[in-house]
Amino acid sequence: MSWAHSQPEVWSHLWQTQLPRLIGNTLSLLVGVGVGVTFIGVLSAWCVTHYEFPGRRWIEWALMLPLAIPPYVMAFVFLGIWDFSGPIQQSIKAIYPEFQYINMRGTVGVSIVLSLVLYPYVYLTSRAAFYRLGNSQLEAARLLGMNSWRTFLHVGLPMAKPGVLVGLSLVMMETLADFGAVAVFNFDTFTTAIYKAWYGFFNLEAAAQLASLLLIMVALVAWLEIQARKHPVSCGRTERRERRHLNLCRGWCLTLFLCSLLIIAFGLPLIRLIIWSIDYPTELDMRFLGFILNSLALGSIAGGCLVITGFLLAWYRHQHPHRTVTLFGRMMTAGYALPGSVLAVGIMLILIGTDQVIIAPIMESLGWEPWVLAGSLFGLILAYWIRFFSVAHNPLHAAFYSLTPSLPEAARSLGVPEKGLIWRLYLPLFSPTCLMAFIMVAIDVMKEMPATLLLRPFGWETLAVKVYELTAEGEWERAAMPALLLVALSLIPVIYLTRRSDFKSR
Repeated sequence: MSWAHSQPEVWSHLWQTQLPRLIGNTLSLLVGVGVGVTFIGVLSAWCVTHYEFPGRRWIEWALMLPLAIPPYVMAFVFLGIWDFSGPIQQSIKAIYPEFQYINMRGTVGVSIVLSLVLYPYVYLTSRAAFYRLGNSQLEAARLLGMNSWRTFLHVGLPMAKPGVLVGLSLVMMETLADFGAVAVFNFDTFTTAIYKAWYGFFNLEAAAQLASLLLIMVALVAWLEIQARKHPVSCGRTERRERRHLNLCRGWCLTLFLCSLLIIAFGLPLIRLIIWSIDYPTELDMRFLGFILNSLALGSIAGGCLVITGFLLAWYRHQHPHRTVTLFGRMMTAGYALPGSVLAVGIMLILIGTDQVIIAPIMESLGWEPWVLAGSLFGLILAYWIRFFSVAHNPLHAAFYSLTPSLPEAARSLGVPEKGLIWRLYLPLFSPTCLMAFIMVAIDVMKEMPATLLLRPFGWETLAVKVYELTAEGEWERAAMPALLLVALSLIPVIYLTRRSDFKSR
C-alpha cells in the first residue's frame, strides 16, 4: 500500500546517501552474528553433551543466562567496559603508552554484542540435537579412526544440522529486528533508518517502504532456513548418552574456557550494572515508579490477551485437527518473525486509514476528537499480540498435543459436556503452562523496544524506552537502574527455561 505513493526524490536521496550503507551494514551484521553464534552455541553445546568435566552440570544451565540481558542493555554496558574510554583500554594504555585505541563501534563490536546475547538460541537447539545422537554413531566414527574433532565435524554436526539451523534462523530474525543495540552503537541498519524516516523526517510512507524491504530480507532468511533443512540426516534410535571423561588438565581447561564465556556474556555486564546503580543511585520517585508501572501494565495486558487467545486457538486446533485449522494456526504464529519496527509501521498505516475513513466522520459529527485509534494503546497492544502470539500459543498447543486421550474421555463419561471440559479439565490441568506463558509474554513485552518506541501514546514511557532515551544521550550510568530491573525480571523465564530443558540423559 505504501508503494502506491511514489516518492522518487526521497529514494534518490536515500540511494545516494544511505541505502547502500544500510544494505551493507545489515548483511555484514547478519554474517558476523551468524558466525559468532554458530561458533559459540554449537561448540559449547557439543562440549556439555559430549564431555564430562568439572562443573558441567552447573555450566550446562548457566550458559542460558545471557538470554536475560536485552541486546540494548548489553550494547551500552559493552561500550562502557570495552570502548576507548572504558576501563579495559584505559588500563592497557596506562601499562603500554604506545597502545593504539581500538574502535569498538563498528561491525565487529555490534556482532560481538549480539552474538553474546543471542548464542543461547543456537545453544539450546544444538544441545537438544546432540542429545538425540546415540553412542553407536559416535563409536562407529571412532572405530573408523576419527578423533574427537573429526567426529564432531563429520558425524555430530551433520546430524545436528536441523537443530542448529532452527536456532540460527531465530538469531537471524532477532538480528534483523534489533533496534536498540545498533542505535547505541550508532550503527545504521534498516531498523534505525525506519525510525529516522518516521520520527526524523515525519515521512510514514518512506518508513513503510523501508519496512517492506526489511520484510523481504526476513522472508529470504526464512526461505533459506527451510531449504537448508531439507533432506535431514537421520539419527536413528535415541540412546542414552555416555559422556567421555576428560583427564584432569583437559577437564579444567574446558571448565575455564566455558566459565570465561559466561563471565564475558553475563557476569561482567551484570556486575557493571550493579556498580553503576550503586555509584549513580536513581531515586524511586513517582516518575520512575511510573515507568515501572507502565511496563508492568503493558506486560500484564498483553500477557492476558495473548494467553486467552492462544489457549482458545490451541483448544480449537485440538478439537478440529483439520489441515485448514493447522494452516491458520501457523499463520497466526508467524508474527514472531516480523521485526517490531515493521509491525509498528504497518499498524500505524492501518490505524490512520481507519481513523480517516471510518471513525473521523462519525466523531466529528458528534463534536468529539476525530483521532481515536492512532496514537492509542490499542495499536501498541495489537503489535504485541501479533509479535508474541507464538510465545503464548506454542507451549499451550504442545500441552494439548501431549494430552492423554483417556482424560477427556473419562470426563465425558462422567457427564461433563464438551465445552465444559475447558473449565473442568483443561484450565486446571494447564494452569501452570498458562501462568508461565503469561510470564514469558509479559517479560518479552517489557523488553520490546522498537514497537514500544514507535507506537506508544504521547508521554507513555516504559523501562525499555527510558533505557533508550538515556543511552541516546550518553548517560549510561543513569540507564543502569532501569536496565538492571529489566535483567532481574527477565531472569524469571530464563530460569524456568533451564528447568524445562534439564534433560534426563545425564
